[in-house]
Amino acid sequence: MKTYIKDLKNYTGKEVTIAGWIDVRRDQGKMTFFDFRDTTGKIQGVVLPNSPALEMAKETRPEWVVEVKGKVNARPEKMIKKDTFNGDIELEVLDIKVLNKSETPVFEINQDTSVINEETRLKYRYLDLRTDRMQKNIKARYEIIKFIRNYLDKEGFTEIETPLLTKSTPEGARDYLVPSRIYQGKFFALPQAPQQYKQLLMTSGFEKYFQIARCMRDEDLRGDRQPEFTQLDLEMSFVEEEDIIALNEKLLIEIVEKLYPEKKIQQVPFPRIAYAEAMEKYGTDRPDMRENKEDKDLLAFCWVIDFPFFEKVAKSDNPQAKGEWTFTHNPFSAPKEKDLEKLMNKQDIKSIIAGQYDIALNGSEIGGGSIRAHKSEILKATLEIIGYDEEAQKKDLAHMFSAFDMGTPPHGGIAWGLDRLIMILQGEESIREVIAFPKTREARDPMMDSPAEVDKKQLDELGIQLKK
Repeated sequence: MKTYIKDLKNYTGKEVTIAGWIDVRRDQGKMTFFDFRDTTGKIQGVVLPNSPALEMAKETRPEWVVEVKGKVNARPEKMIKKDTFNGDIELEVLDIKVLNKSETPVFEINQDTSVINEETRLKYRYLDLRTDRMQKNIKARYEIIKFIRNYLDKEGFTEIETPLLTKSTPEGARDYLVPSRIYQGKFFALPQAPQQYKQLLMTSGFEKYFQIARCMRDEDLRGDRQPEFTQLDLEMSFVEEEDIIALNEKLLIEIVEKLYPEKKIQQVPFPRIAYAEAMEKYGTDRPDMRENKEDKDLLAFCWVIDFPFFEKVAKSDNPQAKGEWTFTHNPFSAPKEKDLEKLMNKQDIKSIIAGQYDIALNGSEIGGGSIRAHKSEILKATLEIIGYDEEAQKKDLAHMFSAFDMGTPPHGGIAWGLDRLIMILQGEESIREVIAFPKTREARDPMMDSPAEVDKKQLDELGIQLKK
């Protein structure tokens, strides 16, 4: 039975079987030294002179997959490596069974690949993920998500999955469309976020909802964007802005204290700054408020509040919105109570403040949310301001109006950009370093060679003809 390398200390003086990869091989003539690696760590192995495993040891190469039988020995005092994992034991190799050979990797697996050409890394991502840094990043991602799930469970939240095949509606970014084979000429859309579904869940009586949600947006990319990404999405009924801010702030603090104790949060409670002040003082709505920007372990969270609901545009990005105004975040927000009358009367639109709040960390936006519209008349007024006529409203959002007219409670929520948060906590420069299989900056997957052409037969089944 296989023993994990992390557990070998418990078997000192005993024979064990491990399985994994050859990380390093050093042939010293009469003896051969190895570093063996599995998902839990590394161990030095040695094949002694006259060992029956010596001949096989000389044939093996790094990255071969092997099963190794050996005896766990304590190292002599002068040979102990105090700052090394398993530095006080080694494995006396008695037998090596090759489970699979490997061609020479295109880059060194036992080194930091951050300096390697990214196109090469992504083409051979399954090799890149073997490296120590990438293993730590992906496992840290799991630990953070597990912590969030456990925390919200104790707070009385219910985790609910929402559909990936939905409808194209006005949410602020370009949709990925999925053609329907059965209903030719009609399309599903992949969700930019579970925004409408989570509001519908509030109508459904689930007062505390969350989801680790996959989101897809067909937009221009940069270092902290991907065509598909992951959110912590949550919504709560019968709450005010303060309730949501307090819950999320406490959760973020606990993540840092429990999982990253070496890091320091600059200020608790997190400072709050109005959008107008942030723009005037920092020139951005995601200010970097660190007192020492050279300190990688310093975390400066801040809330940005009091966003303008609307902004003027020459032409809306949404083809159905024909007005001179567009929303700054999404059309499902509610205005601040003091500005509700302005919204309903469509007066002094520029001055209307939304019940919107973002959270920034070290100069990156890691989350945003709002108190939502929960009445039909509020949503209708918002859509009218951005140029949606009655016909367009019914076409795209009849389901929301129907739900709001069926006793939807006041509610609000937030969505975190999990990839960005994990990137900062792990000290990485790009979210691609904390995603198992990301796309390039150009939204391509070099490993799968996608996007790719499809057979004409598939297009015919969908009733699609391509333009040249």
